[in-house]
Amino acid sequence: MKRSVAVIGAGPAGLTLANLIQQSGIDCVVLERASRSHVETRARAGVLEHRSVMLLQSLGLADRLLAEADRHGTCEFRVNGQAFQVAFSDLYEGRQQYVYPQQEVVKDLIGAFLDAGGDIRFSVSDVELRNLTSSQPSVVWTSADGVREAITADFVAGCDGFHGVSRKSIPEGSLTEFTHQHGIEWLSILAEAPPSTKAVIYALHADGFAGHMLRSSTISRFYLQVPVGTKAEDWSDEQIWEALHKRFALHDSSWTLTEGKIIEKRVLDMRSYVVEPMSHGRLYLLGDAAHIITPVGGKGMNLAMNDAATFGRALIDFYGTGSETGLKTYSEDCLRSVWRAQEFSQWMVNMIHTDMQSPFFGRLAQARLEHLSQSPAYQASFAENYVGPIE
Repeated sequence: MKRSVAVIGAGPAGLTLANLIQQSGIDCVVLERASRSHVETRARAGVLEHRSVMLLQSLGLADRLLAEADRHGTCEFRVNGQAFQVAFSDLYEGRQQYVYPQQEVVKDLIGAFLDAGGDIRFSVSDVELRNLTSSQPSVVWTSADGVREAITADFVAGCDGFHGVSRKSIPEGSLTEFTHQHGIEWLSILAEAPPSTKAVIYALHADGFAGHMLRSSTISRFYLQVPVGTKAEDWSDEQIWEALHKRFALHDSSWTLTEGKIIEKRVLDMRSYVVEPMSHGRLYLLGDAAHIITPVGGKGMNLAMNDAATFGRALIDFYGTGSETGLKTYSEDCLRSVWRAQEFSQWMVNMIHTDMQSPFFGRLAQARLEHLSQSPAYQASFAENYVGPIE
């Protein structure tokens, strides 16, 4: 088989790219190691920036999102039993965030791509990328039926995450890796509990951070800062709810936390990772294959979709005019957004977490929150970074 583009991975990056280039008449095949049902139900991120929604809307892929997503223009911070809100939408020209689970984004993108005649191979295994520095790289895999298949392509888009085959196919020493361990971990909890708030809550407490994120009218996502090395099974459901009640508690308030059945709990390794450049020969890395960011600020899925938009436009230009300018500047263009998001996420990490080993940094976090609560200029800077770039 021959395709213009081979897309490895059916996550937000790969599927956004596939829909974008397909609409411009560029043929591609998408290879995904998991089943369709798995990727359409796998709970991950849930926040879309204004920029990401405008991209999907421009492609005609945002109808269900715009009809069902919750729009948010305010977030809440809690510290020492006191709460304050930042109306980031009012501070940034009315732009909002959209709460729409990643699996729903994936479901919409898969449906649109297949309805338009797209080619996705689910449940593939043993993927190999070959001849990446040639003009015709190839991809070999084993199909769900156990048949060994292969294609040649002009370009390969590696959208298969941090542990995927794409980045691992690049020769050692070809990339520069930047990595940082934040020295904290989160216990991530998904509960069948209606939201107890209309705005995302970030709480700084002496015992550690707690977060209340909104997912739907019946499902809520919670986060608890836990010591490094914690296992999810170390925390019983009773301990989880007790900690959430304690860390969210407010003085002189009737606010209550709604409990429900906990349906998922896992520990998130809070780390940051970036590779430069984001390409090698005819292989281009997108999303988590090129960069990992903490969940703080909700940037991961949005960065992946921006990579897809940037690479997609470069491909459209290449096939339309023969220009390779966008392909040559792809990495540089994406990395500007990646590093800006990394800086903001790191700033927020330092503002909402308690450092058990150094009370000094805990007091710095309180000082930052106090500054955020009182300074319009500080709030405006927060709003611009929280909502994300306009373009």
